[in-house]
Amino acid sequence: MIRTLRPALRPALSALALCLSLPACAQQPAPPARAANDADPALWVVKDKDTTVYLFGTIHVLKPGLTWFDEAVKTAFDRSDEVKLEIVMPDAAAMQGLVQATGVAAPGTPPLTQRLPEAKRAAFTKAVTDLGLPANALDTFKPWLAATQLSVAPLSKLGYDSDNGPEQVITAAAKQANKPLTGLETPEQQLGFFGSLSDKAQLDFLVSTVDELPKLNDQMASMVDDWAKGDPDALAREMNDELKSSPEVAKVLLTDRNARWAAWIKQRMTRPGTVFVAVGAGHLAGPESVQAHLAKLGVKAERVKY
Repeated sequence: MIRTLRPALRPALSALALCLSLPACAQQPAPPARAANDADPALWVVKDKDTTVYLFGTIHVLKPGLTWFDEAVKTAFDRSDEVKLEIVMPDAAAMQGLVQATGVAAPGTPPLTQRLPEAKRAAFTKAVTDLGLPANALDTFKPWLAATQLSVAPLSKLGYDSDNGPEQVITAAAKQANKPLTGLETPEQQLGFFGSLSDKAQLDFLVSTVDELPKLNDQMASMVDDWAKGDPDALAREMNDELKSSPEVAKVLLTDRNARWAAWIKQRMTRPGTVFVAVGAGHLAGPESVQAHLAKLGVKAERVKY
C-alpha cells in the first residue's frame, strides 16, 4: 500500500523521538560532525493587520553540521511571541508508557511474524536482527509500531539524530527565550492516528517498510537535500506522492491533519500576535498542504524570500 519508506518516515518521525526512546531501539553512536553546510529551508508567512503566522517545515532528524537556524528562519522565530510544534514531547518515561499502551497488541494476538505474508517473514526477521535484537523482539507490537521502529532505529547508524533535528533546536530556543511552546496535537492524539489505521493498512505499512529499508540511506539523503535547498515541490514528490496509493493512510496522516491545522491558523488570525509554527515539511508541500487548505478557507500563505 505504501510503496516507499519516504511517506512512512514523514509522519513516523514526528512521533518517534518516541520510537528512539524505547528499549528495543538500540542506538549506535553518531559519526563525527561533518563540515558545516548552509541550508535554506522553505518558510511561509500568513499576515493581516495585527497577526502574523510563520509556517516552517522541518526534517525530524538531521546529521550534525547542517546550519539552518539563521537568516529568515531565525528572524521569524525571534519576531514570534509564541511557538507551535506538532507535539510537545513529554519526558521519555511518559512517552514510552504511551507507546507501550497504544502500540502493543492485545493478549492472544498471534505473533506479528506469523501475521505477515509468508514470503515477507524472512526479510522482517532479518530487519529485526540487523538491529542487534532477538528475532522475536517486535512480535508483540502492532504493525504500525514495528514499522516505525524499523524505520527509525537504523537512522542513528547513518549519522542522523533527533537531537540535531529542528524540533529539538526550536524547543531549546523557545525555552531559553521564554516563549510559550505548545503543540497542535497531543502525543496521545498523534499515536492514536497510527492506531486508527485498519489492520490491513498497518500490515501493508510494515511490509513496505521492510521492502524499502535497503534504500533508506539514499532516500533520507534525497529528502534532506530537497529540504535544505528549500524545494517544496521536490520534497512533495519525495514524501507525499506515494501516499496516493493508500487513500486511508493519506487521509488519516496527512490530509485530515493539514485541514485541522489550517483551521487552527485561520482561527488564530482573529487574535493579534506573531506565531512560529513548525511542522513536518511534508505537511507544507503538495496539493493537500496546509497552505492549500488555508487557501480553501480564504487565507493566503506567501513564501518568505531569503
